[in-house]
This record gives sequence, C-alpha cells and structure tokens, in this order.
Amino acid sequence: MAETATQNGAEKVAVLLMALGEDVAAEILKHMGPKEVQQVGVAMASMDNVPKELVESTLNEFIGELKKETGLGVGSDEYVRNVLVNALGEDKAGGMIDRILLGGNTKGLESLKWMDARAVAELIRNEHPQIIAVVLSYLDSDQAASVLAEFPDKVQADVLMRIASVEGVLPVAMNELNEILEQQLKGGQNMKSSGIGGVKTAANILNFVDSSTSTVIMEQIKEADEDLGTEIEDLMFVFADLIEVDDRGIQTILREVQTDTLVLALKGAEPELQEKIFSNMSSRAAEMLRDDLETKGPVKVSEVEEAQKELLAVARRLADEGQISLGASAGGEEMI
Repeated sequence: MAETATQNGAEKVAVLLMALGEDVAAEILKHMGPKEVQQVGVAMASMDNVPKELVESTLNEFIGELKKETGLGVGSDEYVRNVLVNALGEDKAGGMIDRILLGGNTKGLESLKWMDARAVAELIRNEHPQIIAVVLSYLDSDQAASVLAEFPDKVQADVLMRIASVEGVLPVAMNELNEILEQQLKGGQNMKSSGIGGVKTAANILNFVDSSTSTVIMEQIKEADEDLGTEIEDLMFVFADLIEVDDRGIQTILREVQTDTLVLALKGAEPELQEKIFSNMSSRAAEMLRDDLETKGPVKVSEVEEAQKELLAVARRLADEGQISLGASAGGEEMI
C-alpha cells in the first residue's frame, strides 16, 4: 500500500494494529463493533509492503493523541462523555455514551449486531412495536433497515413512527431489555420498555430502505401524522441530494467508489447530477464514464437502487468521519 495523505480512519487503525502485533491487535478488536471490525479487516487485508514512513507517522499521530489525554478523572462519567464527544462529535457519540454510561452491560443488544437481519426479526417479531422500535434504534441504521424489511408494511410504518417519537429510554429499562434478550438468545423469554431513537434515527433507517418500500412507509406515516412525516422526510438524505454536496466532497466520494457501481448508480440519476459527477473527474475519466453509460444496456431498477445505496453508504461514512459535509438536506447543520 502506497503512502497517502488521504489515509482514512480504518487504514490508520489497520496500520496501528499491525504495528502492535497479533496478540494486542486481537484484544483491541474484541472491543470494536462488527462494522468497525469489517472495515479494519478489509483495510488490513488490502495492505501490502506498508512503508516504514507511514507506520512511523501513524504511530506518532497515535502517541500525540495519547499525550493530549490525562490520567486524571479516568473512570468518571464526565471524562468518558467528554472524550467520546470530542473524538466522535455529539451525534455519533450519543449512542456509544448510552451504551457505556447508561446501558451498562449490553451483551444481549450488542450480540444482535452480529446476527443476520432475518434472525433478529424472528427474535423480536412477537414483541410490542415499542420494544421493536427501541431495539432497531440501538442497531446501526443499515442493519435496522434490513430487519425492518422483514416486517409487514403496517408494522414498518408503526415502528418507524415510534422510533421517531422516542426521546429516551430509562437505563433500568434498557438493562431489563438487555437481560431479556440475553435470555432469549440462550433459549429464554419476554419484556418492558439511554437517549436512543428520535426523528433523525428514523430518517437514517429509512435511508437504507429500498425506495418503493420507503414510499409506502412514508405515505402511511404522513397519513397518521403529517407533521412527523415531513420532519422525517426533511432529515433523509437520498441519492438526488448528492447534487448539494460540494465539489471537494464529490471528489472524495468518487475516490472510494468502484466504476461499475458508479455506472449503475448514474443510470437512474438526473442529468444535472450526472453532469456534477462528470465535472469532478478528469476529462479522460469523465469521457470513459460517459461511454460506459451509453453502452450499458437496460438494467433492473433494483440493481440501480442497490448501487445508489452503496454509494450513499460511502457518503454517509465519509460524513461520519468528518471528511465531507452532506449539507442541510441531510439534516446536518448549515455551514457558514
């Protein structure tokens, strides 16, 4: 792997773990979530002949960050909260803070993140919709969307509305739910109802649902509560919203998307968005992409939607890492 100034977070972690050795790396990976393990694993697998300079710069950056921290106050809720917010930002740190400080032992809930969407759906299918909403709020948005897809349309809309309306779950209730899930995973039983859920969580989950299902769910939500439906809709970031991303952001996204995926995604894009993509590529690359689009035969709508979802997942990850801004249309704060 060549040294690069645009080394992303997963690559930095991969270099650090490889430098620390197998035993230490294995211990660190135990404390990561499934998505992080996958991202770091892919980064490690793609590395070959890592330059000494890159290893040294990564280690120096890590040591520099450690020196900024202090041993005073370690173990206090306030210290942990401040470190997480400073490292991840208010939104992203929120769920993790709840897990660490409010949720206590969350083995049952955490184990769901490693399960197949259908298995999770079967586990919670007979629970009250409010419980399903809390569980889905705890999962990553893409996994929550896959689990939601296993339920009937009416249940989907009901659960999404409940997610949007959740303002918080008491720690004791979260612990109770966690214990019940642990028992169920071992072969056990039932439930009762942390600052999880909310309109933004509902919008994030809906972002990962296919467009036809998303339309049906939104229609049902608006029928029941038009204001809530509009609020969710305003916070969603869909493929067409990429037109609002600045040129630098588009270029960052394009560096991480395969050409085949890009061609499929653009098959269903508006001409204005296509031109924005072309204008952020070299003239030769843009010309080749135009040719690929013109010569590409008819493709299924589901394939186009899948490619667009893949591209959007890249955009959201880059936004979470702070590398790009998705703008006000994604529910983010307007930049000045």
